[in-house]
Amino acid sequence: MANHKSSDKRILVTIKKNAINTARRSVVKTETKKALNAIASGDKAAATVAVRNAESKIMKSAGKIMPKKRASRKVSRLAKQAAKIA
Repeated sequence: MANHKSSDKRILVTIKKNAINTARRSVVKTETKKALNAIASGDKAAATVAVRNAESKIMKSAGKIMPKKRASRKVSRLAKQAAKIA
């Protein structure tokens, strides 16, 4: 148990932030999987839309649940794969 009122408050904030970050991480993973599946299907239009959505979610999470450079790397790799679809 916390010994101070401020410690109690910090515990509550940590629990809230943990839930938010877990949800964000889940959304990023889901959108990335959707983009990869669309790329694998070979449908260029669907892949473009899915990659755009994934890019949006990834870059919104940059600096919050993952480093900015990792987010940029993920977006770059997805775009590169999408560009290979003929």
